[in-house]
This record gives sequence, structure tokens and C-alpha cells, in this order.
Amino acid sequence: MSTAFEELTNRAAGRWQELTDGAEPWIRVGGGVSGQAAGSDEIFTSVLESLDRFDVSARVSRVGSLGLMYLEPIVDVTLPGGSRVFYGNVTKDIANQIIERHAGGGSPVTSRAFAFEGEKTGGLEGVPRLEDLPEFRAQVRIATRNCGRIDPYDILQYAAHGGYSALEKALFRMTPEQALDEVKASGLRGRGGAAFPTGVKWSFLAPSKAPDKYVLCNCEEGDPGAFNDKGILESDPHTLIEGMILNGYATNSNYGYVFIRHGHDIPIEATRHAVGQAYEHGLLGKNILGSGFSFDLEVALTGDSYVAGEETALMEAIEGKRSLPRYKPPFPAAAGLWQKPSNINNVKTLAYVPQIVFNGGKWFKSIGTESSAGTAIVCLTGHIKRPGMYEVPMGMSIREVLEQVGGGVSPGKRIKVLQTGGPLGGVLGDESFDVKIDFDEMSKAGAILGSGGIIVGNETVDVVDLIRALVAFNQYESCGKCFPCRLGNTHMLETLDRLCKYEAKPADLKLMDRIGESMKLGSLCGHGQLGYNPVASALKYFEEEFRVRLRVTQPEGKSTNGSMILPTRTRP
Repeated sequence: MSTAFEELTNRAAGRWQELTDGAEPWIRVGGGVSGQAAGSDEIFTSVLESLDRFDVSARVSRVGSLGLMYLEPIVDVTLPGGSRVFYGNVTKDIANQIIERHAGGGSPVTSRAFAFEGEKTGGLEGVPRLEDLPEFRAQVRIATRNCGRIDPYDILQYAAHGGYSALEKALFRMTPEQALDEVKASGLRGRGGAAFPTGVKWSFLAPSKAPDKYVLCNCEEGDPGAFNDKGILESDPHTLIEGMILNGYATNSNYGYVFIRHGHDIPIEATRHAVGQAYEHGLLGKNILGSGFSFDLEVALTGDSYVAGEETALMEAIEGKRSLPRYKPPFPAAAGLWQKPSNINNVKTLAYVPQIVFNGGKWFKSIGTESSAGTAIVCLTGHIKRPGMYEVPMGMSIREVLEQVGGGVSPGKRIKVLQTGGPLGGVLGDESFDVKIDFDEMSKAGAILGSGGIIVGNETVDVVDLIRALVAFNQYESCGKCFPCRLGNTHMLETLDRLCKYEAKPADLKLMDRIGESMKLGSLCGHGQLGYNPVASALKYFEEEFRVRLRVTQPEGKSTNGSMILPTRTRP
């Protein structure tokens, strides 16, 4: 162990001991985007005011989201000695009680309390444990292991939980080739949508002898219903930074970029601050930890452009150009950012790497399925009791995730349709809910896991209108560079407009199929190549709903417009 790293870990251990077993309670308020939306800023202020009102001395920190979005705002209290309790759906009145009775008097407000997983629970008899909640019991938290647990602005808290240990191991006990072999052995596949084997992708870049090589992280994350990339960055940005440095080491690269959509202020600021702290502690820059390996990293922003998430369009944006996909070949491993050899991965993909390097590829491979190792971070939204961000092992069925983790839908309703993998993914009907969370099985079922978003719809959802909304999104977000995507999305949207107004003809269903096939074969990037997926999957599971729209006479009670029609727009 290097002297610099030993000093870091000693300081980290002291910091954690001080926080969890010091003289004062430690109060953590769940923040992040979901917490803010639920009012966590007001609760944070209320906690500070209550500490003054009741003359209670305590440390107060903002942390990221625990993933249980349906319980936001969340407050948890660690008393001297280590007992930790968290509270969900906290109001200002409950915050006052927590400070007065728990932080000030040591007596939890049991009506809202849960003992925290893995923490000391002495004196908390009768208080249920977090790990007993079905939505928590089903999880295997690897990439999200620190979410809601540590202050994302404190590098010592990350180091106290093994942070940067994988980097120290790689730099001083492994060659770059050995680090790359562990990633290959893990079976890790990209979590950004394509599910390409990560180790194989890295091996395209590693042999290059170019003096300048780049590794890039994609956090454009524009998919409706997906928020796990941002969830990791706003909760535990150092796990990404460590993963990127390891990526650089394994591929002999010397520079990295974290690419985030402009406007996501919380993850942007958390990541920038974490990068600064990594430089301060000698974990980025020249001669990292005295190892002789050098690696620099910065955050790059893009505007509101969905197609900027395509790897070559992302590179164009970093270079200050318009986000338009490039023609391939050449591929990024040969000529990427500034025409230098480059590699790009998703936030979730890189967040797994520290644990893979530290624990070994076989450990990761033992989780999940043979073809889809590890875990999936799914975001449940829509008509579901417990919306949130959950990390579950690959191989769980979709139905198990919906019922055990998400809690199902409201009584008296049933789940009718799932929209998965973003607007370029697809929809699934009830007969496919027993399909496993597995890249290949979901693809065979007509949908993709993609970025992990699963939007749940009950029987009130009009599938044709849902598909029309997805295609409208794709049509508007097309960059317009290649005409199969630009015109194909426009024509498909016009056809769906006719269906929604009960003006379509039977031949229009075949027309959409021909349009989709042309888009798949002729489009420059995945935006057009996958653009027919929503329609194709909906026809597979809900064809009758489309055929009903072919009636000449509208059903009683329908307006002449059928449903709200959004304007068709094509960007220049």
C-alpha cells in the first residue's frame, strides 16, 4: 500500500468513526432530484431550525437518494454509539419531533421509523428493519451501495467504505492487462442500451500506442423514466471517478471526460466537486499515488439534445460542434474524440468497475445469469405503488420486480403495459411479464432493458396514444442528418396521428412496417435504427387496439380528434 493511500484511508476511518460514534448525533437528509421534488430542501431547513429551537447539537449532512423515491423526503439519524434510524415521508412537523424526541432525547418516533440495514440496533426493539422491507430485501446493491449512505461531497466518507481501494490494488498489484482481464472475466455488459461486452470494448482501445487516448462517460440520460445515471452521480460520484481512472489504466489512456446534459445541476455540481477532491488527494493528475500512472479528468456539458447520447454525437459535442452522429468507420477506438483513439461507456457500467477489480471478475460473474452477469438498476415509475431506483440481480422476472419491489398497482387495477428501455425501446404486455431481467431474453420478447427505465401503465392506458407520444418524442429529437430517420419518424408519426383520429386505413399498419424497415436499414445511428421498436412491440402485444382504430365510424363517446395531437416538427 502506498504511503499516500495509507494516509487517506487512516483519515477516512477517523472521519467515519467521528460521524457514527462521536459525541453528537449525525443527521442525514436525503436530497438529489427526487428528494428536492418531494420537498427535501424545506425539510433540511426545518431540521436546522429545530436544532436551534430545541438546543440540540448535531452534525447535519445532505446525502443522495436511497432509491426509495416513494418515501421521500427521507431523514435518518445516527446516535452516538452507532444506532441508526431512518424516517420516510417526513413533514416539517415530523422533523420537529425527530429532533426533539430522537436526536435530543434518544427516543425514535416509532410510527415513522425503520432501523437501518447493517447498523447497530441496540435499544431499538420493536422498530422494523429496513432490510425486512420487500423492496430492499430483493436488492443486491453494488453500483448503488453508497447511495443515501455517504455525503457525496466528502471523499473521506467514500474512502471509509473501501473507496479507491480497487485503484490502489490495480496500480500497485496489477498490470493494465490484468485489470482488463478481470473486466473481461466479469461478463460485464454495457448498461447504456447496446449491452456490448465491456471488456471486449476496452480491448479495442488498449493496444493502441497513440500518445493521447481518451475514455468518456455518457451521462446524457435523456430517456423519459430513467434517472439512475444521475442518481449515482448525485449520490456517489467518486465510484464513477474511480471506475474511469481504472478504465484509463486498463486501456493505457491518459484523459477522461464525464459528459452530462446541461441543466442537471445537482449531479453536475456533485461530480465537479468530486473531481476537484480527487485532484487534491493525488488520485487524479500526474503520478497518481506515486505509481507513475497519470490521468486527467473533467466534466463536459451538452444542451438538451437526446441524440447527443449517441457516442460519436457526444464526441462532436465535446469538440464544440453540433451533436450529430458521425459516419462509421472509422470507429472511436481508431479515431474518436479529436480523431484520437477513444472509448465510451455509460455511468452505470463504469460504476461497477471498482467492485469488479477489487473483488475479481468471477465474483461479479457469479451474480445474475450466464449471459447477463451482475445486477440491473431499474427505475420504476407510472402506475406503481413504490416508484424508485432499485438494483436487482439479473435473472429476476419482470413480474417479481413489479410485485415484490414495486408493490404492484393500486387495488382494483391491473398492470396492462410496460414501456421499457426509453422511447427507442418497446412495450410489453402481460404475457411477457414472466420474462427475466436479462438483455437477451428481453430482446427476444420485443423490448430492451436499455438504460433501465420501466414505466408501468394500468388498464386505463391507451396504448396507441402512448406509442404516438413515444414516436413524437423520437421525431422531435431526430437530429435530421440522415433522411431515413428524419423522414421515417415524421411519416410514422403522421400515420399514428391518423390512427388516433380514426382516419387510418388497414394498409397503414403495413406502411409503418415498411417505414420501420427502411429506418432500420438506412439510418446512421441507433436513433433511427431502433425507431420502429415501440410500434413493432405494441403491434405484437396490442394489435387489436390498433385495428379498432381502423373503424370507419368512431366509437360512441370519442371526440372527433380521438386524442390530443401534438404538432409535428422537424429540426433543420
